[in-house]
Formats: sequence, C-alpha cells, structure tokens
Amino acid sequence: MKKHSKEYLQNISPYETYELLVEGNKRFINNLKTDHDHLALVNQTSADQYPVAVILSCMDSRTSVELIFDQGIGDLFSIRVAGNIVNNDILGSIEYAVKYVGSKVVMVLGHTECGAIKSAKQDVTDGNITDLLKRIKPSISKAMLNDETKYLFSDSVAYANVENSLEEILTGSDIIKEMFEKGDIGIIGAVYDVKTGAVDFFKNLTQNKESEQKQLANL
Repeated sequence: MKKHSKEYLQNISPYETYELLVEGNKRFINNLKTDHDHLALVNQTSADQYPVAVILSCMDSRTSVELIFDQGIGDLFSIRVAGNIVNNDILGSIEYAVKYVGSKVVMVLGHTECGAIKSAKQDVTDGNITDLLKRIKPSISKAMLNDETKYLFSDSVAYANVENSLEEILTGSDIIKEMFEKGDIGIIGAVYDVKTGAVDFFKNLTQNKESEQKQLANL
C-alpha cells in the first residue's frame, strides 16, 4: 500500500500509528535514520497530504518532530508553540487534522529543559509572554502537589504540562473527544529528552484492536 495516499491513511490504525512513531524514535536515537528523498517527497505530496498524526510540541529548536520520529515531508502535522500550550486556534487545527484529513493520532510532546517552563517557575512577566506563561502555571502547582522534591530537581513539570494540555484538548473539543471515544483516533502524551534524543511515551491512550481481537479469540 502506497504511503502518502488516502488508502494508506484510511487503513492504518491509531495503534499502528503509535508503533510507527515509537519505531521512528528508536531509529533516531540509534542513528539508523531513514534516507528520505526529500525532493521525491515534495513531488509525491504536491497534490495532497495524508499525515498520520498531528503533534503539538514546543517551539524549542531542539524538538523538530520530523527528525525525532524519523519521518519525512507529508508524514506529520506539526503544531509548535512555546510550552506546547492549548488555545482555540490550536484546537481548531487539531480538529482539522483528525476530522477533515484523517490523521489517526493526536500527540502532545513536551521536552526536558524547557525554557518556557523555567520562565513560568521564575514568574517572568514581559509583554505577551506573561499571558503565555500563565497557561503553564497550573502544571507547576500540579507537579508540586504530586512530589515537591521531584519538582525541584527534575523535569516533572514538563510531564504535568503535557497532561494538562491533553486534558484541555479533550475537554475543549467535542469533535476530538467524540472521535477518541469511538476509537477513530488515539491520544498520546510524551516527553522528549534533549540530552539523549529519546521520547518517553508515558501516556498512550490508543486502542490496540488487533491485540484485543487476538485475546478474545484465545478465550
């Protein structure tokens, strides 16, 4: 089945998409990246696009999702904003990806050593940055409640921030919530380690229907 086609996107499942991203990151951290022919991909995707996933990530220059997951032109929708926060524009973009294009996975990808999170912890106020950082503050409170020591000496706020963004996506969009509940799309929360290149897929809300069917058959 040809990749970058409507048929391919219709037939790949949310769980298979999750596995594709996991395997892509494994190739990335082991320096076994696919030799993408970018010019050929430009030609293949010139008429239309069929990205398998939509990823909300931070604008940090170290977190290019196409590289991290070893994907090429046309494989992913990438939404980038400092602190991977959610607003109505981002919700609308995700809705477009899953409902009108057919992307099978919605991922929120945070990362370690996040400058936006550090600024929020330091109560930085400056221009429009002030309002942006306010959206991260609840994650700081959540991380402190869970484990104050871990909060002080680790990147646990990044995990809490991803969880908050996932919650805002599901509560802020009836379209996304309904598609998720029907199993049409999967939801993933992940954090990228800027020191190792590895992604921690710590919250995987995708249904492995193939595995479930095999388990039922063996009952």
